[in-house]
Amino acid sequence: MRKIVVVAYRPEWSEAFRAEAARIAAVLGENLVAIHHIGSTSVPGLCAKPIIDILPVVRDIEVVDKCNAAFIALGYTPMGEFGIRGRRYFHKGGDERTHHVHVFAAENREAIERHLAVPAYLRAHPDEARAYGELKKALAARFPLDWEGYCDGKDEYVRALEMRALRWYRGRPA
Repeated sequence: MRKIVVVAYRPEWSEAFRAEAARIAAVLGENLVAIHHIGSTSVPGLCAKPIIDILPVVRDIEVVDKCNAAFIALGYTPMGEFGIRGRRYFHKGGDERTHHVHVFAAENREAIERHLAVPAYLRAHPDEARAYGELKKALAARFPLDWEGYCDGKDEYVRALEMRALRWYRGRPA
């Protein structure tokens, strides 16, 4: 059973992203359009589960399926869409997760924007980041082995946060 651990922000998460992004870029090759550090570990000062979330944007999502063996060689488990249509999801580290990779095609702008908006918003609004971090710490303490309880406890807050983030993100000057 995976324990839920939320820790203080670690500056080395940025370098961990860069190193892993280079490996993933090599796997995806010419299909790769961009690669982003997303999730809580991409927000300086925000406490998080110490799992690096990575968002590669590709030209053709179907080509990613042909890269499963290369992802496995890097230590990833391919999970297919895993509940989100048009995504290819991979995780690394087994029960001690270290990385999550969420691959989307460039044409899937809505999904990409949703994943980019929240961390951008939290980086621009440190009070919101602090409040979100406190909620995560409280839920991890309350539900250390109950992923469903932890996620359910965040669900309403995260949905409202995502709405605020998307409004802000879409309204920013280009």
